[in-house]
Amino acid sequence: MRTRFGVALSIAIVVATLNAGYAESTSVPHYSQSELHKRIQDAHTAEQYHALAAYFKSRQTQFEQQAQSEKQEWERRSQNVSGPAAKYPRPVDSSKHRYEYFTYEADQMSQQAEHFESLSSSAH
Repeated sequence: MRTRFGVALSIAIVVATLNAGYAESTSVPHYSQSELHKRIQDAHTAEQYHALAAYFKSRQTQFEQQAQSEKQEWERRSQNVSGPAAKYPRPVDSSKHRYEYFTYEADQMSQQAEHFESLSSSAH
């Protein structure tokens, strides 16, 4: 039993490391919350709005990838809901909630990207 858990934990760590490396390799920079807020406040030109839209599109893509990964984990965990996996909080519920969170965040990023795209087109 402990061997299975160790193997599963090792695989999860490898997948998380690969996902983090992929997210950092994109060409769109990652802004801190304060940097992003300042960029939004300072944006007045079409190029600035377009850059913000590209940033939010890249974040949307990242959240969609995370949601897809979590959906696969949710499906995997749904196969075993008995024994220790049936106790609260169930691992399957955790995966479901993470999937819903990533999907929600992807939708929010999509709305932000659309907003800044519209500002970009109207600023011309």
